[in-house]
Amino acid sequence: MKMFHVKHRSPHILLINPWITDFAAYNFWIKPHGLLSIASFLKNNGFKIAFVDCLDSTVKRNKYGDGKFRKIEIEKPPPFKSVPRKYSQYGIPEDIFRDKLSNIEKPDLVGITSGMTYWYPGVFKVIKIVKESFKKVPILLGGIYATLCRDHAVKYSGADYVIRGRGELELSKIISKLLNIELQTPVSELRNEIYPAFNLYPQLDYVSIMTSRGCPYHCSYCASPVISGEFKRRDPLRVVEEIGYWTSHYRVNNIAFYDDALLVNPLEHIIRILKELRKRDIKCNFHSPNGLHVKEISMELADLLYKCQFKTLRLGLETSNEKTQAETGGKVDNRSFAEAVRNLKGAGYSGNEIGVYIMAGLPGQRVGEAEESIAFVKEKKAKPILVEYSPIPETPLFEKAMKMSEFDLENEPLFHNNSIFPCQWEGFTLANFRKLKENATS
Repeated sequence: MKMFHVKHRSPHILLINPWITDFAAYNFWIKPHGLLSIASFLKNNGFKIAFVDCLDSTVKRNKYGDGKFRKIEIEKPPPFKSVPRKYSQYGIPEDIFRDKLSNIEKPDLVGITSGMTYWYPGVFKVIKIVKESFKKVPILLGGIYATLCRDHAVKYSGADYVIRGRGELELSKIISKLLNIELQTPVSELRNEIYPAFNLYPQLDYVSIMTSRGCPYHCSYCASPVISGEFKRRDPLRVVEEIGYWTSHYRVNNIAFYDDALLVNPLEHIIRILKELRKRDIKCNFHSPNGLHVKEISMELADLLYKCQFKTLRLGLETSNEKTQAETGGKVDNRSFAEAVRNLKGAGYSGNEIGVYIMAGLPGQRVGEAEESIAFVKEKKAKPILVEYSPIPETPLFEKAMKMSEFDLENEPLFHNNSIFPCQWEGFTLANFRKLKENATS
């Protein structure tokens, strides 16, 4: 039974998704999925929810809902003074953020999420402004930065509590203690099927869907096991029901899947989802900005992806070098990649619609490896997309990255930023990367 003892009213919590601060950023159907799931959980426990998404500000949307964020150039943090690029804050203007806070009833708690480790300046700024607006209100910080750089966040962020990982149980304990409330036993959204509170947005142009959490692979450059924990999946039919809910009740036409392992064991999961979508005649444009596992793309699956209107496909190749493939986790091989591309083309996709991620700047990687990977993708008539490696704490590759990098990766999360090419060396410089990027897009 729920008991509220906060001034004899339902408790009130303010949830905030902060700005991005970076040299570049783009809205690939971004939504703070974890924060919105917490919002639903708290609403079910009788909370009054206020929500501010500082990233809900896209200048111009493309036909599928993605687009450029509004941005304003800001002063670069001191560690970036020598970087010859403009640095910006992406999202709503600061005066609009302050105005939104001024129109919100003083909350009992403020919950703030965090994205990439090197975006923390935007998190710190939000915390500072919230403290000015709502004095003595406890601030809880969670998300990726809070998880991977917890000590840094505890020391510098200004938050009263820093929550690591998924943190449902810890969050519930803190809220119960601070507000003298007995909450329902926290259950992940994978089990209780409470949809993220996308309806908190005044206008809903797209939603993001999670059909699973975590990943069964353990790639050396990826922090999914730390951030998301054990690999778990939702019931495929429940996933279809959620898609049907957003498309019918809110007329959503674009849905992005943000799973780390959407295609694993396809017969048990994604194929069931896609067949049920067709059976129920649910029409929508789907997007997979995360890299898909190429080993799973059979002719049957490729055909279903095409018929169910998957408009944005990104395949995770990372490299065509077989030695590096094995060293980084073994999730892909060149034969499987070539077969996946053939199957997708056989289903109806053009080569330009098959985007392939190639990772550049891995610790110790030579420029020739990336050149060969680009040539391999082009040979298969697919579209290479070059992405810079970002060193991520608590991943197997991070120790090697710290030894290779000229930057203090251990103590300054800003240096995790892929835009500065943090692991460049004489065998692969930033100048090399720029030439490669031109080659990839030519």
